[in-house]
Amino acid sequence: YPTDTLLPGMKLGWDRTNNLTKNLTSWASSTDPSSGSRVFAIENWTFSHGLLLDTGHVKYRTDLSYSNLVNITVTEEEISHSLNITTTNVSFISLLQMMSVGSLRLLEFVGGERHILFQFPNDNCDTYNVCGDNTYCNTSMNCVCIAGFQPGGQYAWELTKSKQRCLRKSDLSCREKEFTKIRNMKLPDTEYAIVDTKVG
Repeated sequence: YPTDTLLPGMKLGWDRTNNLTKNLTSWASSTDPSSGSRVFAIENWTFSHGLLLDTGHVKYRTDLSYSNLVNITVTEEEISHSLNITTTNVSFISLLQMMSVGSLRLLEFVGGERHILFQFPNDNCDTYNVCGDNTYCNTSMNCVCIAGFQPGGQYAWELTKSKQRCLRKSDLSCREKEFTKIRNMKLPDTEYAIVDTKVG
């Protein structure tokens, strides 16, 4: 039960043998250590990611920068994430912490000084499903239709925020032989993915 902090050697995620789920739960505020509304949880999908939730709603999903910091283990017994730190140097301490403001930070303490090595989210484009279908969030943090799509149709309302829909410019043809390559994108959710692990 790691509360709001993950130390080297600890694991987050699903322990299927003991039917336990280990998450990070923020403090209620920076001065109130009771449980807050922000949670960092490991989802139990085909490819494992971390989700930042606020009052049970997904706000952010981790990306490759997070995946490079952790060891991800997927077996019959567990789906777990642990800090990818192999050093035995006791002069510094690293920890992953769920902050009360809703961000996830990898901190390093060296001789009493605190250094932030990683913080998530970084910007508005990290917000979960910020743009909607057939769109992407660009470097100016605007939602843009992907190539072959254009704004159109009715707006999809979610609570008080509307998302512009991007519809295909022309009907999909089975004679088309090329896909459009889009770089620097977050992979889609894998909740409903079917994976063939034998494919290289």
